[in-house]
Amino acid sequence: MLVTIHQPEHLPWTGFFDKLRQADLFVLLDTCQFAKDDFQNRNRIKTAQGPAWLTVPVYKAGRSEQTIMDTQICNDRAWGRQCLALITQSYARAPFFAAHKPFFTELYNRRWESLVELNITFITYLAEQFGLGGRFVRASELGITERGPTRVNLAICRAVGATTYLSGRAGRTYLDEVAFAEHGIAVRYQEFQHPVYPQQWGDFVPAMSAIDLLFNCGPDSLVILSMANAHVSVQEGVV
Repeated sequence: MLVTIHQPEHLPWTGFFDKLRQADLFVLLDTCQFAKDDFQNRNRIKTAQGPAWLTVPVYKAGRSEQTIMDTQICNDRAWGRQCLALITQSYARAPFFAAHKPFFTELYNRRWESLVELNITFITYLAEQFGLGGRFVRASELGITERGPTRVNLAICRAVGATTYLSGRAGRTYLDEVAFAEHGIAVRYQEFQHPVYPQQWGDFVPAMSAIDLLFNCGPDSLVILSMANAHVSVQEGVV
């Protein structure tokens, strides 16, 4: 069984869903530390003025070691209304925006307290729309107590019965592949080459939130992901 692990980011980019496309099981790493100025509470969309951030404000003061699953949303301002307005302004003319507008309108008008609950709701919806639903588990459900990237990822893989672990490209710099091999788990690395597809507002800009792909390409999104020359490479010597 091929397993991949990733933080439950906010409206993730297409590479996130390419990992899901390849995996038998996707573990959402909600137990890791919340990272300031990363993609856990924000992501980018393409607007008429270029890429712009959709940001969910969260409480950070005095909480430097909080985990993603413990991170709470700050509702002191109308962030949902602002995000929805920017999305609507940017994608109103996209071919498939109208089909998904009711879902995004309902979610952005709801009062959210938990960042991870919001993120996973969006992730689940996007996965279903891409034809990739039903293959998630949260790390917090597995009772993992190990620390450190190799130990955590290895413990998760063992807990869910993985035979192969699909890591992001950066895993080459920190994973102890021998430790995985000792437990009979192969290590593979995602080598994602971004697909080019029709976009609003001029020349193609990569690495936007996957809602950009969904709104512009709709039912063809999975085909675009599958034909994007995305592949994994097997690390030599790991079996």
